[in-house]
Amino acid sequence: MSQSQGAQKYYPVFLNMKGQLCVVIGGGEIAERKVEGLLESGAVVTLITPDCTDGLQSMTSNPSVTWHQRKYETGDLEGAFIAIAATDDRDVNDAVTKEATKLNTPLNVVDITDMCTFIAPSVIRRGPVTLAISTGGMGPALARKLRQELEANEALAFADMAEMIADVRAELKARPMAVDPEGWQSALNTEVLGLYQSGQPTQARKRMIELLETWNDRAQAGVS
Repeated sequence: MSQSQGAQKYYPVFLNMKGQLCVVIGGGEIAERKVEGLLESGAVVTLITPDCTDGLQSMTSNPSVTWHQRKYETGDLEGAFIAIAATDDRDVNDAVTKEATKLNTPLNVVDITDMCTFIAPSVIRRGPVTLAISTGGMGPALARKLRQELEANEALAFADMAEMIADVRAELKARPMAVDPEGWQSALNTEVLGLYQSGQPTQARKRMIELLETWNDRAQAGVS
């Protein structure tokens, strides 16, 4: 059996972190990135480390961050929604893993996949749209390469219309008018995108609705 055939298969999911308690253990640059991402997602963070980077220290002024300026102690994961161990101390990682297992707390131990119950993907954000890429912990460099390639892909420009699309969906639901997935795909085209990108969002919205109405009329008439 090849390594890929025997690799752990993960269930991809986006979590609502607003107001959720997350414990981060460690004070280096990786911990800094983890805390920054958690705060962007609306989480409440407990940071446990004797010392930390200047960037992390500045984040501790945020009321959503509580800094315990000491080493990890058993019991620190009590009530945590998730935990992240961003430390290269094997003894600490072992102790955190033991507690997380006991409490059934989802845990990410940075760069030690076999100690994790969840892994963090490489992320692309464009407005409200988020793309997550994972190689199942087998190749972080590959995940980064794919992220860089996708960030430059022209198709990502459609993400700029996310709020307009949500507005159109709300209008159609209020009528009510149901459009199947293929109809939406036909309306998400370069014509509409071009109008939006040229500073004509009203015209783009109008054209999208016209295309959706046409698709819906044809579908009801049984025209392929």
